[in-house]
Order: sequence, then structure tokens, then C-alpha cells
Amino acid sequence: MTRIIVGSANPVKVQSVHRAFEAALSGPFDVHGLPVPSGVSKQPLTDTSTLQGAVNRAKRAREQQPGADFWVGIEGGVERYNGAFEAFGWVYILHPERSSSARSATFPLPASLQQRLAEGEELGPLIDELFGVHNVKQRGGAVGMLSRELVSREALYRQPLILALIPFMQPELF
Repeated sequence: MTRIIVGSANPVKVQSVHRAFEAALSGPFDVHGLPVPSGVSKQPLTDTSTLQGAVNRAKRAREQQPGADFWVGIEGGVERYNGAFEAFGWVYILHPERSSSARSATFPLPASLQQRLAEGEELGPLIDELFGVHNVKQRGGAVGMLSRELVSREALYRQPLILALIPFMQPELF
């Protein structure tokens, strides 16, 4: 059985990892979440810091659980583009022989959140407040609320996870 440690206890991140590995590689898989710090701000405000958060999560998961086959870091972030914030996520997959990363699609954020994001507030609680919900980060996420559940947070992360798994799906090419 392939053992995978996700550098987060968030059930959405753990589920997205499990589904991506099942889609891309032969199982069975034993996937566990492990809360580890990202080492970046609570709400990363750049592409670079978001990727660094994903890398840090995977590496810290490996430090705490060195006996796994894969360690995965996922970090959601925002960045200003053409004067407005957009949200996205980075994934980083670590394996004893290689590593790989990929970025999710990007989606626009409401103008009403721009200033508070710039001041360092975290997107999840802002979306909770905007829609009158609680803990959206562990369900459909900001993308789920903004897209009327046409795209869930789990689905947003699943695609870059599959893309980051390409070197493991076709190791002879890498």
C-alpha cells in the first residue's frame, strides 16, 4: 500500500490528494493529513510565497513522517493582477526520488474584499462573512461559494495534483 502524508489536516485537501492519486496511479493508497505550519503568512499574497508554503508543508510532513512514500503540500494564495486580487493554489509533491509541482486555475475575488486582503486578512473567513457561512475552507471553499458550487475547492486542487503527478505517471520521460 502506498502511504501518502498531506501537510494539512484540512479534510478537503486530504480528499483531493486521495482522489488525484486514485485517478493517476495504481493504488491502494493510505492517505493521512498531518497539521504542519506553512512557514508563510496565513494568507500568502504572492505566487512565490504560495508555492513556498506548499513546498514547506510537504517538507515538514516528511520530517515528521519520514516513512511515507509521498508527501504533499497544498497552499492557497492570492495575488494582485491588473489591480485586483485573484485566488489560486499551488501543490507540491515530494517523493524519495523526485519532486513535482503545479498551480491551479485562477479565479477573481470580489472588489469588496480587496482592501482587507491587502491588509493581510485571510480569504476563508472573509468568504464566511460575505456569505454568512462557517468554515468554508473545510468545505467548498471560496471558489465553491463564488462559483455557486460549479467548482469546489477539492476539484480546484485535484487538477494541479494530477498535473504534478505526471512525472510519476510517466517516469521514463522524466
